[in-house]
Amino acid sequence: MQSAGGGRRAAVVVNPTKFSDVGRVRRQVVRACRRHGWADPLWLETTAEDTGTGQTRQAVEAGVDLVCALGGDGTIRTVGAELAGTAMPMGLLPGGTGNLLARNLELPIDSLDSCLAVALTGQDMRIDTCLLDLVRPARAATRPTGDTVGTVPPPTGDTVGTAYRPDRGALHGEREEHVFLVMAGLGFDAEVMAAAPEGLKARVGWPAYIVSGLRHLKGPQFAVAVKVDGAEPFRRRVRSVMVGNVGKLQGGMDLLPDALADDASVDAVLLSPEGVVGWAATIAQLSTRRRFGHSRVDHVQGQEVRVVCDRPVAVEIDGDPIGEATAMRVLVQPGSLVVRVAGTGRGEARRHIDALSDQGREPLPQPHHDDRVVHGD
Repeated sequence: MQSAGGGRRAAVVVNPTKFSDVGRVRRQVVRACRRHGWADPLWLETTAEDTGTGQTRQAVEAGVDLVCALGGDGTIRTVGAELAGTAMPMGLLPGGTGNLLARNLELPIDSLDSCLAVALTGQDMRIDTCLLDLVRPARAATRPTGDTVGTVPPPTGDTVGTAYRPDRGALHGEREEHVFLVMAGLGFDAEVMAAAPEGLKARVGWPAYIVSGLRHLKGPQFAVAVKVDGAEPFRRRVRSVMVGNVGKLQGGMDLLPDALADDASVDAVLLSPEGVVGWAATIAQLSTRRRFGHSRVDHVQGQEVRVVCDRPVAVEIDGDPIGEATAMRVLVQPGSLVVRVAGTGRGEARRHIDALSDQGREPLPQPHHDDRVVHGD
């Protein structure tokens, strides 16, 4: 890459439905690029038909020095999935409700100027991505072949074993592959994501998920068998299973306290609360890492996690609901994505962030919900 001021150019893949005035946001990005000695950016807007994949490919083919994702976690995931396995650095310009990857990388998510400073002048960091192989509910009784999710040995002795009976079809459905950067979940969390009203998310942000969560507290548990790497599978009745690359959520909760973006492993948590009282105890346990009464929280870590369910359950990736699944396999892809971070030193990005803090910085544009077009967050 060329040195600063030598004609470097960034591409910005932006979800326009996240902002009420996309033109103003674009002008702000252009000013930041000029301020830091970069050429005016290549501006690529996502659409309902293409939520970032084609735009990212276009950016790489154009020979830019940096690809930035400006939008919610869905946009960041789509761009990151396309850049995974390449040397192209990715800048995170969060503009959604969760902004989870940016939170976990300790980026200044409340200021677009500060995020741009990190992207344009920060340090490169290699982080892991996760490959998700999921099984959709069966449409036909044809058993798939190959090294897939179904290689978990059938457990015996309780209701979870029914997940492996051919008549239940847990492993007989169509398979899909996805790449995610933050977390994949089965059960409660996916139900909450799917039910959170878009309008409320636009108005109040992540507390909209709390409203949705309260409506789903009394949902039924489901049975799972879980296999981590080469260990023997174990069984649980759960309300939710989440497998993540990083673990910090909105509101300061650390769901996966041992998860790091660059530790070459994935972490999983199984939540088994019983009723509203159980949920209260589960939240207390997650917050304090101490057990309280009715809750049950299990944490596991490995390079590969496989989960088979006794029935179809809701599934989400990086906060986007994607329907139902009966099984999933998550495999870590170590160091496969290059992202820009501020670093711990006193480099240009950190100095700029500190200066903005002292002077009063331009806030991140408010997320906007467009009722006409809804596509990847």
